[in-house]
Amino acid sequence: MKTARNKAKPHASATAKKRNATKVEPPILLLFNKPFDVLCQFTDNSSPKRATLADFIKVADVYAAGRLDRDSEGLLLLTNCGKTQHLISDPRHKMAKTYWVQLEGDITDTALQQLCDGVMLNDGPTLPATACRIDAPTLWPRTPPVRYRAAIPTSWISLTITEGRNRQVRRMTAAVGFPTLRLVRVAIGPWQLADLAPGEYRSVALTADDIITKGLGE
Repeated sequence: MKTARNKAKPHASATAKKRNATKVEPPILLLFNKPFDVLCQFTDNSSPKRATLADFIKVADVYAAGRLDRDSEGLLLLTNCGKTQHLISDPRHKMAKTYWVQLEGDITDTALQQLCDGVMLNDGPTLPATACRIDAPTLWPRTPPVRYRAAIPTSWISLTITEGRNRQVRRMTAAVGFPTLRLVRVAIGPWQLADLAPGEYRSVALTADDIITKGLGE
């Protein structure tokens, strides 16, 4: 009588080796100072092509967590972790974002209070924000520079919001009578732009505890 023998499937060992060889990349977070006139995406199908994140970011498999308009500058976060990307960008988590905003005109106390209380936009009222005057910050030159008009003064404010509507800061300042001339994001949650130069980025390792201690949870 012949004894049946268990025969391994020919591809089983190869599959196991492939599985064991798969390298799980640790979650990372990139802090990037997005220059003016750079698209917040890695590809561009227009002609002529415009500057994109691919011109600056040389790390594979990272994606922007949230957005920053082409005509805005400053802090953009990128990550290779889908959960982290969602927690940062999903408006339900109300991640605070701080901007330095150059305004056309000398902003009034009344306008500042309106920004703090919330203003009515075409897509509904904004949530309360934090706004205050600041001295003109020391920033890198913008190319092209903000148009200078001797007869019209400008002023700077720091504005912190917890929403992420399309062009929200610009619409808010326009709604209170002071159009935005220059917009620089300097903080998202606990992460600061600090001394990053335009076009530069640095990597921050993420651990499971960061998701909680850095305010990424609900």
